[in-house]
Amino acid sequence: MKLLIDMNLSPMWCAALNQYGREAIHWSEVGDPRALDRYIMDWARENGYIVFTHDLDFGTLLALTHAEGPSVIQVRTQDVTPNHLVETVVEVLRDHETMLDAGALISVDESSARVRMLPL
Repeated sequence: MKLLIDMNLSPMWCAALNQYGREAIHWSEVGDPRALDRYIMDWARENGYIVFTHDLDFGTLLALTHAEGPSVIQVRTQDVTPNHLVETVVEVLRDHETMLDAGALISVDESSARVRMLPL
């Protein structure tokens, strides 16, 4: 399971997730930092990545296009730093791996994760 960290999250997420054995790359390493969300989604789908973001627009794109992928994990908290959320995110990845592989939109906060299967 490979994660593409969106521009609105710190590149520090890559190291934090890698410590838990999760492959992660920040969008700034592979694409134009000013790229539209749809290009980020296309790249993630074509390269087998799950988008990890703090941006609600990715869920909207999935809904409007009825896309079956890529999977998206949306963080819905004020504090989006790895120090605050990495264990929660890793738990969500572990608990919902099958759904993420099939195509899902997961919204995560400090206490819960809401899963919606794709297409929306």
